[in-house]
Amino acid sequence: MYDTCMFPTTSRQMTTRPLNVVVIDEELPYPLLSGKRLRTMGLLSRLAGRHRLTYVCHCNADANEADTAAAYFAQQGIRTEVVERPTPPKSGLRFYGRLAANLFSPLPYSVSSHTSSALRSRLKQIAEKQRVDLWHVEWTPYAQSLVGLPGRRLVMAHNVESTIWQRYWETESNPFKRWYIRQQWLKMRRFERTILRQANLTVAVSDLDAQRFRQELGVPRVEVVDNGVDPSYFCPDDSPRRPEVLLFLGSLDWRPNQDAARQLLDLIFPVVQARVPQAELWLVGRNPPDWLVHAARRPGVYLHASVPDVRPFLRQAGQLVVPLRVGGGSRLKILEALACGTPVVSTRIGAEGLHLEHDLHLVQVERIEEMAEAILASIHDRQRMDKLTLRGRQQVLRLYDWDSLAQRLESLWQRCVRECQP
Repeated sequence: MYDTCMFPTTSRQMTTRPLNVVVIDEELPYPLLSGKRLRTMGLLSRLAGRHRLTYVCHCNADANEADTAAAYFAQQGIRTEVVERPTPPKSGLRFYGRLAANLFSPLPYSVSSHTSSALRSRLKQIAEKQRVDLWHVEWTPYAQSLVGLPGRRLVMAHNVESTIWQRYWETESNPFKRWYIRQQWLKMRRFERTILRQANLTVAVSDLDAQRFRQELGVPRVEVVDNGVDPSYFCPDDSPRRPEVLLFLGSLDWRPNQDAARQLLDLIFPVVQARVPQAELWLVGRNPPDWLVHAARRPGVYLHASVPDVRPFLRQAGQLVVPLRVGGGSRLKILEALACGTPVVSTRIGAEGLHLEHDLHLVQVERIEEMAEAILASIHDRQRMDKLTLRGRQQVLRLYDWDSLAQRLESLWQRCVRECQP
């Protein structure tokens, strides 16, 4: 266990100095096609000019993406050290073999599959050659790679991972899958409880996640840096809106988004389409699985995979729909939608963690079964939705600007280095 530190609740003027920060992650987070990547670069790109940042990670699975990402990081002034070991794929017989083998591991699969001797060796070499002011872990499972290495460490927890696994378990109907998922949930809960107590600081993305870390997992040192948006990039334009168009936006290789897409295709959109025959459903996101490509061939459904810019879709759609049953953290896509003046209809889980209120900034429902009626009401009552969206945009601009959030992270870096013992 590392020495603890206490973070004062009152603010004070702090002396800052350039820090040598080593960031550890799954891959180079570029192009910016997922919420995690947008958050990572929304914060770190604003701090690269004031600190020495080194990004250490496994190589991107897509070789073309890897080359583009390396060039982008160089432009940002962030050094990269890429270990040539791609993360194992999530398909094929070997994948299922690894899942079976994980039954005998104390670590959850999402940790063991991302742990490599090559990455640990590279981190050890860095620690031996230079003074690292702070190890910044950009995704909770990668904190395992630092076990045994000296130095202060901060863990950026994009989600309470055990909460996501719990929700998988609660929504899974297949008995065998449900049993396996429960094992992963319990392993992840033990892992988070252990690894985050060892960190000098855990950074959550919302007050709700921070509360869960403290109360459910007993993590003593937790601060919050919210998700954000670039208001100069995500903003309204003169594009005409189409009230009958429903937009679903998100990484389509992430299981919670896949589950939400299934709910839309099987339960929600058919009800909307029966009442509004001209309705369309736009599915926009990276890496859709084969089943979703096939399912999107239905009348009125359009799949737009791995688009370079989501703003044209946000600016034309009648509403962003977020029918999430599984998830954690908070949704950048809701912030982006409201910043662009796009109305939002979401489940409670979809909108959790954001300082947005039902019937003030957006429409929120408790259950998936309520989504279709909420969507139909928003199609027919545009005046109400326009008022909600205007207030929602004002709230996003007030609370969720990346510039102020990056300053918040920088202050936590400085305090962690200054007040915590390595």
